[in-house]
Amino acid sequence: MDDAEDLQEAAEVFQDVRGRLFGIAYRMLGSVGEAEDVVQETWIRWQTYDRSKVENAQAFLATAVTRLSINVLQSARARRETYVGPWLPEPVDTAGDPALGAVNGEALEVAVLMLLEKLTPPERAAYVLREAFDYPYAQIAEIIGQSNANARQLVSRARKRLAAEKRTSVVGEEHQRLLAAFVAAAQAGNVELLEKLFADDVVSYSDGGGAVRASKFPVVGRRRVAKYVHAFADRFWSGVTVEPVEVNGGPAVRLTRDGTVVAVLTVSVTADGIDRVLWMMNPSKLAALAA
Repeated sequence: MDDAEDLQEAAEVFQDVRGRLFGIAYRMLGSVGEAEDVVQETWIRWQTYDRSKVENAQAFLATAVTRLSINVLQSARARRETYVGPWLPEPVDTAGDPALGAVNGEALEVAVLMLLEKLTPPERAAYVLREAFDYPYAQIAEIIGQSNANARQLVSRARKRLAAEKRTSVVGEEHQRLLAAFVAAAQAGNVELLEKLFADDVVSYSDGGGAVRASKFPVVGRRRVAKYVHAFADRFWSGVTVEPVEVNGGPAVRLTRDGTVVAVLTVSVTADGIDRVLWMMNPSKLAALAA
């Protein structure tokens, strides 16, 4: 096999698993741009590596993308400590890429990605590989450079930490209904109706990243969130086109003004009502959801 054929074969192998590699990197980093960079760096390593020494290409690539993601996550955490206002994951259009390289949709919801931020990078890697991609513990251990026992412990610890805060979500038609009801009440500035939609401990997070006007602190509580949404009804919704989209595996709306996406809005819902209102407004995070 000549060099051109060898490289073509390498490209085909990489392309076959590219979706999975992106799925791992995105869940690790919560950023489309950073995940794409990590996948590209993985390709460069695969392209330039002595592939004759590789017994299992998929295992090699999964190891490379995970370890690169851990490195990026460690530096990203320092940047997020100085981030202006609440940090939310960058939304991804899962209608355009339904599988997102995953065995299932675990660790893809925006609210879950926010909880994953509280894990250490090795815990996050182990959890993502096990829960989203169903890797066996022995392979997880090899990928992250830990013993089998340590890999199990990392997954167990991550599960416990998430279980302490993760809520049972209402999905499907009820989720869509409450999102639509919230948007209608928000546009009307109807405080009474908003309060009826919310759980007692609802929290509103607005990620503007310092680039646009947004609350720099989470707004907490049914009454306070309703009044907050009402206060900005006239300014925020004026001239805005609202379109339903699928973001991170769930319903959301894209808000566009004068042809520019100004926000992606989603909510998480429990049996008690809407418990999280998530306003993704940082322009650098909205490119993937451009109309």
